Amino acid sequence: MTHVSDFLVIGSGVAGLSFALHSAEIGTVTILTKKQRADSNTNHAQGGIASVFGKDDSFHLHIRDTLKAGVGLCHPKAVELIVKQGPERVRELEKWGVIFTHQTKQKGIFDLGREGGHSKNRIVHAKDKTGMVLEHALLERVFDHPQIEVKENHMAVELITEHHLMGGGKTREDKVHCWGVYALNGETGEVDVYLSKITLLASGGTGRVYLHTTNPSIAKGDGIAMAYRAGAAVANLEFMQFHPTSLYHPDGDSFLISEAVRGFGGILRTESGEAFMKKYNPQADLAPRDIVARAIDAEMKKRGDTCVYLDVTHLNAAEVRDHFPQINERLLSLKIDMTREPIPVVPAAHYMCGGVLTDLEGRSTIKSLYVTGETACTGVHGANRLASNSLLEALVFSYQAFLDAQKKFEKGKIKLPMIPPWDDKGTFNQEEWVLISHDEREIQRLMWDYVGIVRSNERLGRAGRRINMISDEIDKFYRKTKVTAGLLELRNMACVASLITRSALFRKESRGLHHTTDYPERNDAEWLGNTIIKTDKTFLKPIDAPLSSI
Repeated sequence: MTHVSDFLVIGSGVAGLSFALHSAEIGTVTILTKKQRADSNTNHAQGGIASVFGKDDSFHLHIRDTLKAGVGLCHPKAVELIVKQGPERVRELEKWGVIFTHQTKQKGIFDLGREGGHSKNRIVHAKDKTGMVLEHALLERVFDHPQIEVKENHMAVELITEHHLMGGGKTREDKVHCWGVYALNGETGEVDVYLSKITLLASGGTGRVYLHTTNPSIAKGDGIAMAYRAGAAVANLEFMQFHPTSLYHPDGDSFLISEAVRGFGGILRTESGEAFMKKYNPQADLAPRDIVARAIDAEMKKRGDTCVYLDVTHLNAAEVRDHFPQINERLLSLKIDMTREPIPVVPAAHYMCGGVLTDLEGRSTIKSLYVTGETACTGVHGANRLASNSLLEALVFSYQAFLDAQKKFEKGKIKLPMIPPWDDKGTFNQEEWVLISHDEREIQRLMWDYVGIVRSNERLGRAGRRINMISDEIDKFYRKTKVTAGLLELRNMACVASLITRSALFRKESRGLHHTTDYPERNDAEWLGNTIIKTDKTFLKPIDAPLSSI
């Protein structure tokens, strides 16, 4: 079956939903989400949205803090763009029904929090449920809009490009277009065609490629893998941010303990009670995430401990419970009272700073394909994301993408080609699938052990060889088998794991989130640029290189 709309959105996080709401004012929109509507990294975001509202704050300071965290790899124009658009996008969210936390003494004034790496209080939040509040408000508005159709339990299989056109034929790399996707209907098991004049890829992150992660089960790098296979350039995939404080508990499923807890006055301690962060950075517990994650990793390895502890027992208990209701409730369900006992925590894969390479309008190297949110590499985060800049980046770049797509849409020159139905030959081999399905756990373990917080050439080489072998097994199975959601996710995970490992092997220095024992120092003379992978080529490009030069 073929479905046609003016705009097609892959993903139902803040990036996709905000783009859909804007686009629905000028055309029809279809949103595809592979699970339930609210299952996204947005929904799990606790901290908030970094934006300049404080009287003692300024655009200059927010830009400076972001550039400092990014360790030389941020695109200055991209950073300036999100910072200066920030207040407008936040006010737009309020118009869309998002209710943020305000100061009790001054009505109309945001209660601004502070997180690691920020020099001022600038985190606009809804207590510790910002992502959930944001997601629910936007979803309610989306479902009420007559121009938007949401297809749940639909998983994109492949981007439709010239490769799929009737008659086939070769196309120059710089002339490849995206015309939509083939998508698997999870209820019927059929693969349908979704055609669109404009496609936005906003399918989220890659955290589930690792054994320990704060990400939901859907975050397996689908968008990055699909875009790469279609010929898009991807960038900076070596920069995976490990959140320093994920709950360490057998029943906690790596529940994220927000950085706002440290911003509120929480102190990291060893099992013996030592506050250790001052040894690693003058900002102590408010140091950037990469520094905190490596410090925790070092302390655990040095002492042989399985975790460290985040202590807020010295703070006012009522204020802690009021400020962090979601965290408090979740911990109490696991019989941990954060006001009376320290919280056991470990680092976990949290946020991919790289992704599909885009420009300042959210355009990828494939025409008519826009990419925003965690799936994209916009240049904002560089080698390390500043806390709470991700929701801001998603909102701003989805708006930029809409503005650019609107120009193309209004010209009326976009013609949709004839696309053949999905070739569904092959049969599902249950016995062989049992063997292949074990590859998921092996990929996650390989990535955690060898492509984690601290790396080396030997570890990366071992991971790369084994992951490539697994990828070959999966691809052979894929080519002869009826597609399922599990197979598609496994194939995407293997692809992204391989790309991350390739990127990490290529960058022969330590910078930000990428730390290797073979090259422990930062090297601006040779490595001040983006790691680009396109087809079988890996190369370095200047931070502000135009897409046409990739």
